[in-house]
Amino acid sequence: MSLIASWIDTANSSETAFPLNNLPYGVFSVGGAARCGVAIGDLILDVSGLEEAGILQPGPRPGVFSAPSWNGFMRLGPTVWSGFRAGLTEFLREGCARRAEVEPYLFPMAEARLHMPFRIAEYTDFYASRQHATNVGTMFRGPENALPPNWLHIPIAYNGRASSVVVSGTEIRRPWGQVKAPDKPLPRFRPSGRFDIELEIGAIVGQPSTGPVSVTRADGMIFGYVLLNDWSARDIQAWEYQPLGPFQAKATATSISPWIVTKAALEPFRIPSPERERDLLPYLHEPGPMLYDISLTVSIQPELAALPTVIARTNYREIYYSFPQQLAHHTTAGAPMNIGDLLGSGTISGPAKSERGSLLELGWGGKEPLRLDTGESRSFIEDGDTLTLSGTAEGVGHRIGFGECVGKVIPALEPDQLPY
Repeated sequence: MSLIASWIDTANSSETAFPLNNLPYGVFSVGGAARCGVAIGDLILDVSGLEEAGILQPGPRPGVFSAPSWNGFMRLGPTVWSGFRAGLTEFLREGCARRAEVEPYLFPMAEARLHMPFRIAEYTDFYASRQHATNVGTMFRGPENALPPNWLHIPIAYNGRASSVVVSGTEIRRPWGQVKAPDKPLPRFRPSGRFDIELEIGAIVGQPSTGPVSVTRADGMIFGYVLLNDWSARDIQAWEYQPLGPFQAKATATSISPWIVTKAALEPFRIPSPERERDLLPYLHEPGPMLYDISLTVSIQPELAALPTVIARTNYREIYYSFPQQLAHHTTAGAPMNIGDLLGSGTISGPAKSERGSLLELGWGGKEPLRLDTGESRSFIEDGDTLTLSGTAEGVGHRIGFGECVGKVIPALEPDQLPY
């Protein structure tokens, strides 16, 4: 699809992440209460203000944008989602006769504070990149046993903490936890020394379910997507994960980007899933392409560095199990899915070293430290480091961007600040 021209000049630039083709949803404030908004070029359209002024009439439903969250809008379903997006496109399209009505509700993005765009009901993080699973398995079990026996048959996941999910820009405090060195007989309680990121995409469930759903229906339940960073304390994880899997190692924080890129905006970028080494069971069969061609980048900027260093470039196409497959599998035992549920893709890694989506892989467990542009080296994150994830789908003369997912790591609490 080619660029849709807008009367907002910055939305027509080939460099913007937010052309009229995108229209991602977020929550913002400019010196006042938080409001629902839509990114367009370098501006934010105040959707809550348009509703209050009656400009959205007939609109999705009266008062749906009165709360600073997109959950109420999600509840209205795909038909309303589609109609609302079409209406916004007409408001902002080049030559729109209602420009004078809409223009007062535009605010500079540079002056806005961005907030959590939706209320998270529950959070589940998957392990769906084959290369990531192979890399991690090779480090800990050797190449002959890299993939768990079930990995090629079933989407693996853990249930995380919805309360720990934060919006981009939130500082991340280094966690304390139990760690055990291989050469020590007993564990110690100390700040994590192997703190890490995981480059992921998150899917937002916009429609509920009360029982098992098909892959096709699951695809229709997804409202949109965000960038996601599943902060991970690898030393805590190594000691605690057997036999039940991640717990405190993943409880510190999960950062998401502030703009929800809708499924509709990504439709032109659908691509097929990778070829299956083993046939999947019928309930996981996909009726068509369900991945997206989204380029992803990770950068790190030490506290005193003038510029960041790009440390990884990969693509969402490296995922083995699509989000509709993950969601369909999640419902097989009967667990209800809620509006606002968040699914993480799992770390996205490609076959080349430069395509690995975590420092654990990039530095191979600390054995091959990364060299930054500053001359410093990194095996894991140090205090003061800022990690930034970014992602774009490239169209003809335009791109669909997510904005950035940013987090700066600050020091752990001092011992005398702990309650024990």
